[in-house]
Amino acid sequence: MAEASFTPRVFSGIQPSGNLHLGNYLGALKRFADSQNSGVESIFCMVDMHAITVWQDPEALRRATRELTAGFIASGVDPARSVLFNQSQVSAHAELAWIFNCVARMGWMKRMTQWKDKAGKNQENASLGLFAYPALMAADILAYHATHVPVGEDQKQHLELTRDIAIKFNNDFEVDFFPITEPVIEGAATRVMSLRDGSKKMSKSDPSDMSRINLTDDADTISKKIRKAKTDPEPLPLVPEGLENRPEARNLVNIYAALSDQTVDQVILQFGGQQFGTFKPALAELAVEKLAPISQEMARLMQDTAEIDRILSDGAGKAREIAAPILKRTKDIVGMVGA
Repeated sequence: MAEASFTPRVFSGIQPSGNLHLGNYLGALKRFADSQNSGVESIFCMVDMHAITVWQDPEALRRATRELTAGFIASGVDPARSVLFNQSQVSAHAELAWIFNCVARMGWMKRMTQWKDKAGKNQENASLGLFAYPALMAADILAYHATHVPVGEDQKQHLELTRDIAIKFNNDFEVDFFPITEPVIEGAATRVMSLRDGSKKMSKSDPSDMSRINLTDDADTISKKIRKAKTDPEPLPLVPEGLENRPEARNLVNIYAALSDQTVDQVILQFGGQQFGTFKPALAELAVEKLAPISQEMARLMQDTAEIDRILSDGAGKAREIAAPILKRTKDIVGMVGA
C-alpha cells in the first residue's frame, strides 16, 4: 500500500483576470512571499487554463498573465527561490485533469457552490470547462504532490473536492500515492472587504474604483482612497469584540493588522478609543509605505514583457521536472501502456 512519504510543498494559483487589488495582495500574494521565506518549497501558478472557462479577449489575457506575474514578483515572490509559471505551459495539468475527470463523480461537481453561482440559471449554456474546473484545480495541486495550499474561504470547497479525489484515487487503486492536501487559511485580512461597503468583498468588478485599492494605484491614489473609505461615527472600540456589527471599522482594522503584521488585538491596543480622523491617516501612511513600492515595481517589470516571458518559461521548465515523474507514475497506476 505504501507509495511515498510526502515532502512539504506549497502550491497555489491565481487566475489572470486583471486589476490586482489589495484583497489579492493580503489574501494571496503577501502570504505567498511569506511562505517562500519560511523555507518550504513553493510553486505558484498563473492559472490561465482556468481563466478560459469563460470567454477571454486573447490580448487582454496575455497582458493579465504578465501583469499577474509582475504582481507576484513585486510582492516578494522570487523566481530564483520559488517556481513561478503559467499553467498552460505544463501539459501535466491537462493530462492529470482528464484522469481526475474519470475519478470525480458528477454529483460532486454539481454540488460546487461556484458552479451554481457562475452558471446560474443558464447552466445549459455554460462551458463544460466551467463545470469540470474543480478537477483541473485538483490536478494543479496533485501534479506536484502539494501538501499545503493557501486558499481563501471561497476556494475551500474546491480543496475539499481535491482531497476527495485524492482519497478515491488512492482507494480505487489501493495505493497511498496522492497526499491529502491541507488548506492554509490564516491572517487578519484573508477576506478584504470593499472600502465603500464593509459587507461586500473587495472586487475588481465593483463599478466604483473607490471601493478597492488597485496594486497599480500610485501613492496619492492609495492615500485618497483610504481617507475616503466609508466608516461609522463612533471611535474605534477599546476591545476587539467591539468591532462586531461594525463591518467598515472591522475591515479597516483588519487591513491595518495585515499590512503591519500585527494581530487585531495589537491594533486595538494601539488605536482603541481614537476617532477615524486619527486612525485613517495612520492607515493611509502604512498602506502607501507597503503598496506604493509594489505599484512602482510592477510598472517597471511591465516595461520588459520579454523578461517576464523568460521568467515564466524558466519556471515552467522547473515545474515540468517536478510533475513529470508524478504524472508518469499516475499513468502507470491507472494502467496506461507506455507510461
